[in-house]
Parts: sequence; C-alpha cells; structure tokens
Amino acid sequence: MTVRWNLFAALLLSVISLTSWTAQAQSASLYPQYPSETPSVFHAPTYGMDYERREAMIPMRDGVKLHTVILVPKGARHEGILLTRTPYSATVLTTNTPSVHLGTSLWGYDNATETIIRGGYIRVVQDIRGKYGSEGDYVMNRPLHGPLNPTPVDESTDTYDTIDWLVKNIPESNGKVGILGISYDGFLSLMPLVHPHPALKVAVPMNPMVDGWRGDDWFHNGAFRQQNMPYIYEQTATRSNTAHWLSSNFDDYDMYMKAGSAGELGKQRGMDQIGFWKKVTAHPAYDSFWSDQAVDRILAKEPLTVPTMLVASLWDQEDIYGAMAVYKALEPSDKNKGKLFLVLGPWHHGQEIEEADSLGAIKFHSDTGLYFREKVLAPFLAHYLKDDAPAMHVAPVTAFVTGTDTWERLKVWPSGCEQDCTPKPTPLYLQPDLKLSFAPPTTGQAFDEYVSDPAKPVPFRARPNQPVGYTSNLSWVRWLVDDQREFSGRPDVLAFTTAPLTAPLKISGEPIANLVASTTGTDADWVVKLIDVYPDEVAGQPEMGGYQLAVSMDIFRGRYRDSLSAPKAIAPNEPLLYKFALPTVNHVFLPGHRIMVQVQSSWFPLYDRNPQTFVPNIFFAKPADYQKATERIYHAPGHASFVELPVVTMEK
Repeated sequence: MTVRWNLFAALLLSVISLTSWTAQAQSASLYPQYPSETPSVFHAPTYGMDYERREAMIPMRDGVKLHTVILVPKGARHEGILLTRTPYSATVLTTNTPSVHLGTSLWGYDNATETIIRGGYIRVVQDIRGKYGSEGDYVMNRPLHGPLNPTPVDESTDTYDTIDWLVKNIPESNGKVGILGISYDGFLSLMPLVHPHPALKVAVPMNPMVDGWRGDDWFHNGAFRQQNMPYIYEQTATRSNTAHWLSSNFDDYDMYMKAGSAGELGKQRGMDQIGFWKKVTAHPAYDSFWSDQAVDRILAKEPLTVPTMLVASLWDQEDIYGAMAVYKALEPSDKNKGKLFLVLGPWHHGQEIEEADSLGAIKFHSDTGLYFREKVLAPFLAHYLKDDAPAMHVAPVTAFVTGTDTWERLKVWPSGCEQDCTPKPTPLYLQPDLKLSFAPPTTGQAFDEYVSDPAKPVPFRARPNQPVGYTSNLSWVRWLVDDQREFSGRPDVLAFTTAPLTAPLKISGEPIANLVASTTGTDADWVVKLIDVYPDEVAGQPEMGGYQLAVSMDIFRGRYRDSLSAPKAIAPNEPLLYKFALPTVNHVFLPGHRIMVQVQSSWFPLYDRNPQTFVPNIFFAKPADYQKATERIYHAPGHASFVELPVVTMEK
C-alpha cells in the first residue's frame, strides 16, 4: 500500500510540475524578450599581441587527451620548446595580468619569466591527466608502469607522447624540447628521463618531489608531516581543487592537538574518501609502496642520456631531500660524461625564480636568484635548445656558501673547494654540562635527560603555528631559518654548545647524527638540529645578536632504528644508537660564532606526535596510547653521542 501511494504521489507531483512549467513558458512567450548582450561565442582579440596563444587536447597512447596551452612568441622561427607539466592548472599558470605582452601571461609559479622571454622560447604548459582541463584519472605522483601501476601509461609515457606531438605540430619549433618545473612539476621533470623522447634535449628539475617517505612531502624518516594534510585533501578531492580544507583553529597547533591523531583528523575531514590518503595511512613504514616509486632509485637504474640540471635549496621547507638524493644516485655513473649538473642555493622552496637577496632575517648581500637565472640557467638552456648552441661555461656544480655568502664552481659534490677538497668526516661530541667539543668525552655525567610529554609537544616554530601557504600573510617559506632561541630554553629540549670559534669552520655535505639515547617508553622520536649561534653583537645587523640559525635539522622515528620497513618496539631504558643523515649543508661557521646541537623528541604540529608507546600504526593511536617518557641522551666513553660534520680544509 505504501509503495503504491508513493508512486501515485510522485506521478501527481510530476503532472503538477509539468503543468506549472508549461503555464510559465506560455506566459513568458506573451512578453517581448530583451536580447542578450553576451555573444554565444566570444573570440578574444589578438591585435597588438606579441605572442600567439594556442590550446590543444593532445592524445596519449591510451586515447586520453591532455589539455595543453602553447605560447608562441610572434616572429618565432626555429625556436626551442620549454615544457612544464603540472597538476596546478595550465590555464592559471599561463594567465596573469591581462596584457598583449607574453611576459605578463606567465604566472610566477615555476616560471623563470625573464629567462623564458629573453630566450625567445616557445612556452608549453600542460595539465597532467585527471587534473583541470585534462581527461583521465588522477593519481598523486603516478608511479611508473609496474607493480604499483598496472596501466600502460605513466608520467614518462605521457611526456613522451606530448613531446612527440609538439615537435610535429608546432611549425615554429626547431624540434628541441626542454622540460623544467618546481616541486610536483620538478617530479614531472624527472620522470621523462626514463626512456626519454629523442627530442628531449635538456631537463631542469627544481626542488623535485622524489621520495615521499625518506625526506620529502609526506614523511621524514617515518615521522608523518601532518601539516600537509590540507594539501592532500585539496589536491585529490576534486579535479579542479575546488574542495577546500576547513580549519577549526587559528593556530594549527590547537587544531592538531584537539584531533589527537592524524588519522582521527583525517576522519573528521572526510579524507577516508580520498584514495591517496588511504594509501598513506596504510603504509606508515618504508615498504615497497614507497621504495618502489622512489625516483632516485628508479633513475639509478637508467643511463642518463639527457643533460640534467638539478636545483636544490639549502633551506627547502618542503622537498629538501629530493634533488640531492637524485644527484647522489646519478653522479657515480655520470663521471666524465658531462650530463649531470647541480645547483645548490641559499633558498626556500622555489626561491631561485624570485628575488633572493635574503631569507627571513638572513641576508646574502646579492640577489642569488638573479645570479642563478642569468649566469647558470639561461646559458644552460641556450646551449642545448638553440640551433647555434652558444658556448656554455656552467660548472658541473654551482654551490652557494652560506656564512661567507659566496658562490663556488666545483667539479663534483661534495667537494668543498675548486681543487676537489674531499670533506673529512669529523665528530663533534656532545659533552657533560651541555657542552660540545671535537674531543671525545672522558669524564663527567654520563647523560642528560628530559621528560617528553605528548600533551605538551615542542612547537616546530613560535606560536601561533600558521598553515602551510604562500600568501603574503603566511611565513611558511622561512620557518627553516627561524631563530631557535624560542626552543633552546625549554626543559624538554637539550642545547649543547661549543666555545666561540677562533677560526672559520667550513662544512660541505651531509652531517650525520649519531645519537646514543634511551627512553622509558617503547617508541620515541629524535629531532637533531645543527645551529650556528651568532655573537651577541653583529656589526651592521644588531637585530642578529645571539641569533640561532638552523643550518641543518631533521627528525627520526625510533621504531625504524633497525629497519625502515619493519618497525618494532624500543627496549625501554636501554642506550641505543640512532644514526641518520641531516640535510645537505655548505656553510662556514665564522670566528666568534658558536656551534649548537639541539635534541628534542617532538616537532609539532609539522610532524604528528609519537605516542611513545609502541602501537602498530601511529595514524590510529588512541588517546590512552600517548604517554610521558623520560629520554636520556648519553655522552660518556663507550656511549658517546656526536654529530659527524663534513669538515673542509679552508683554502688560504
């Protein structure tokens, strides 16, 4: 009876609605219509433009078509093509201030605008599959065809098919293509190095995403970078990034604390609908899901046939691991072949395409970004993309030295000087009384300790902790150069310091933390910071007096001490060695400065809290799992903690 009544009611409602609509239509036809002033199709004017904008849907080998914007300078003949593939909207990246001039059509993100304009290149920007104007399905950092990707297509094949179409369908080109991009677009500039198209003549991956577990966007040595949850949400929830993360607190510290665990916050925000989030939470360890798609591992198996310039930032707040990992993987096989180049600059993530005479409070006394673009990037691109192949005098390694604010031209990295000075691993030992020394400890108290309380985690920067972002009112880009004095006085942070230096000390390469530590819990995080402490008075910059500048710092999740892929509980109260690399440095500690090493066990809310009791998956830790623990850092004979510094003998 109920079903019949529902059907009758639905039919009656339909008849009433149809009758009402018919009556409205008949009524409207009785009145004159005002003609629309908007044309059904509007053709944009081209008068006075110094470039031509074309759009194409380029077919891939599986039939999917990718939206592509092509900007051709007027009068271009036999010009090279500069390609950027992106998940961030080709339309947005090629539409800036309305103007008839090409320069104003290039939005800033990953566009070295003056290099492109002055070089006369044909600019191509493409939406990757599944994003914005392109067809197909989106997969975050789509893996290569194989166990993780059963389909016949990936970012390597899509780039190959795109280049093949471009050189056949842009008559103004000379058939030579270069690819460049920053961050995700940097990852997309690395993938075509796998089975590259013959027309691909040069690649410039800048600050690329390479290994999301070891040290780029998603984890650092097993600790989850939970402040990137909004990025995962907005990037994968919709094709055009129209679903926006809803923040509940002005201070991210409060939002993440209130949620408890990253898994619980994801559940509250509906992230269980998102495929990539499910993968992240299902793979907290460095299993084959992560290791099989690590780009440095993939490229180590491939012969490097395309000249490639890797660009890394010393204070990259997002992808500090990737470029250096790829260089380390490729350099051994490239010896004397001249295909591999490295640029190491004093920048935040992507700052090389901006004005870069400073970062936060740190001044470099020259525009280092302009130097890179004019003296390194421009001649590099011209040499490989111009028909006349102008001479290039770019060094295999171009590295900025922080502290002395100078550029070096090196044959290989790490070198430390133009004469191939190999850095000497030199232990800097933690000592009793919170001292640091190059001499090993001999006597005194065996350890220092602190209580790590998950209810009061150490902030990664002074509060309020603002979200990840690049708008003018957010300072995310400079957090790696924050003054660390905010934390050195906390009772749950140990700060070991040398006496003032009497001579300059240069380090080039990766510092290695060798921490002998114990915990009363069954899991723990270890954060180690290598810091340059400025003198109390700094001539010309009084505001820098006593500044604690982080030169290199990172986190390690203790459960992975024995195996990155097989976590296990830590034996309580047992001194154990935790050894892990800190990010690359090229720095001089000047006379009068001191060296500091800070040690702590939380870095919140950038990284999720360790419960400090072993649970199978920290994403889903329960409130009762979070417990205080006493952490001991040892500095005694046989149990000496130290940071191994890559010390370089300074040239006279």
